[in-house]
Amino acid sequence: MEVREKILQKATDLFMHYGIRSVTMDEIAVQLGVSKKTIYQFYADKDELVDAVLMNILDDNQETCCQYQVAAGNAIEEVVFATEMVKDMFENMNPSLLYDLEKHHAESYKKFNQFKYKFLREIIVDNLKRGIQEGLYRPDIDIDIITLLRLETMMLPFSYSIAKSGFSFIQVHQQLTEMFLFGIASPKGYKLIEQYKQERKEKIK
Repeated sequence: MEVREKILQKATDLFMHYGIRSVTMDEIAVQLGVSKKTIYQFYADKDELVDAVLMNILDDNQETCCQYQVAAGNAIEEVVFATEMVKDMFENMNPSLLYDLEKHHAESYKKFNQFKYKFLREIIVDNLKRGIQEGLYRPDIDIDIITLLRLETMMLPFSYSIAKSGFSFIQVHQQLTEMFLFGIASPKGYKLIEQYKQERKEKIK
């Protein structure tokens, strides 16, 4: 692995675990066993390193979402796949990460919002249209409103009040996803959601 990639991977691990603000360039250097000067040869400052970490995460997320669109047998399964992806990605994520990004790295946060309101929005709209065509979602749902609600509720687990509630990110995300699916499901879709829930329970046993 190249030095640049090692720096990027270590920074990603530390930011995800401790949040961005509390991790210094000195700490990253110590964890890697290199000098801070070495890091600055590849990344001009912490802003640039944070931006590189974010873009790497978003690129991976975009690629995986597109793969799930193709691999899923139906619209509900696509959401189930995405939920598992989020679980794997954010299981050990510090809830302060997005707050730190917004507060201290404005340009990177702007890129996150562009990803959210462009790519993720398109993914959700496509999923809703697919679910309606498959008879799994109710045909009378307002796609624009439901898309907006889905986008905003996806960020709720990062809110201060929920982060302090004692519930894990994954618990909250799972409940929000179920609420979303049951809220838009047709009778046919409702049965399929219950089927996936049962399969998930059996996997956990």
